[in-house]
Amino acid sequence: MKKIVLSIGLMISIAACNQKPEGFTINGNLRGDLENGTQVFLRTVGENNQPVDVDTAKVENGKFTFTGAAETPELNYIFIDKLPGYTAVILENGDIDFNAQKDSLGLAEIKGTPQNEIFADYMDKSKELTEQAQSIQQDMQQANVKKDTATAKSLQDEMVELQDKYKNFELDYIESHPDALISALLIDRALGTGTVTAEEAQVMYEKLSPEIKKTKVATAIQERLEGQKQAEANAKNTSVGAKAPDFSAPTPDGKDLALNDALGKVTLVDFWAAWCKPCRAENPNIVNIYEKYHDKGLNVLGVSLDRTAEAWKKAIKDDGLTWQHVSHVAYFNDPIAKLYNIDAIPAAFLLDENGVIVAKNLRGPALEAKVAELLN
Repeated sequence: MKKIVLSIGLMISIAACNQKPEGFTINGNLRGDLENGTQVFLRTVGENNQPVDVDTAKVENGKFTFTGAAETPELNYIFIDKLPGYTAVILENGDIDFNAQKDSLGLAEIKGTPQNEIFADYMDKSKELTEQAQSIQQDMQQANVKKDTATAKSLQDEMVELQDKYKNFELDYIESHPDALISALLIDRALGTGTVTAEEAQVMYEKLSPEIKKTKVATAIQERLEGQKQAEANAKNTSVGAKAPDFSAPTPDGKDLALNDALGKVTLVDFWAAWCKPCRAENPNIVNIYEKYHDKGLNVLGVSLDRTAEAWKKAIKDDGLTWQHVSHVAYFNDPIAKLYNIDAIPAAFLLDENGVIVAKNLRGPALEAKVAELLN
């Protein structure tokens, strides 16, 4: 009977060890003279990369505590009121130990959960390469001061090699840590800086573990990749020689107008806005060309990226734009702008009678010359 009881107890003990913790606790320990009641902020990054408070705690006898639950591992930051610097910490369920000197938050030691252990390992290894880079930069400055061009050139070559080494280090780290949040963070940074192509990032993303793919940063990576794929498809669909994608949108009087219903022998699809000074400066030229060639078959369809209907309609009247106009009044979120990959204005597409794009972004005399060529 005693053996049976021991076996049951052992099984219960093993099961308890295998259970994942339901929440997290950050046990903070700060060294240095710090007043009781000093606030500690747990923050995340919100819209426009601005810090957003997640929780606050108070220091008592050099210690503070945060508790909560994390559905997926997420990068957060710890700030201490009136102290410089901050510390990155990965929120994941379990006990997280935070130890730091109050004046050196960036050097805090964080242990206790798998993601934070891996993150610390990455930071330690990347620090070695960063220190090498700083040493080379200092030597380069001294060589430049001494006008030692040979040494400076040698150090530049050494820096290029180190940059390649750092890139390979990060790519290898991603490859060997598919279940680490830092891997998703590195993919996101590499994609944002252009260190890797969208195709390379997609391959790395696919190798991430299911748990990491659920994180906010991994979700953002996938959304960015999907957006780039769509942008590439749109760029192909709006290149010279392609049939211009059809669309429809409200006119100033509220009716819907489709591109195919606005085509002439030659059609200028002009993306503009009342707030766009270069657009307004180009409008007199388009007015002149329209008046000169409309009877010969030139149509113009203005697509406004204005924020308000009032500004849009006023600019049409003030500039004497007597051709047809459409707009969703949605700035660069206008679906037509996205369909045509418009990220800056003025932008224009010149179409033939079949709606095929024959030229893009012509302005001034170049636009008139092309219209004349197509109609004469």
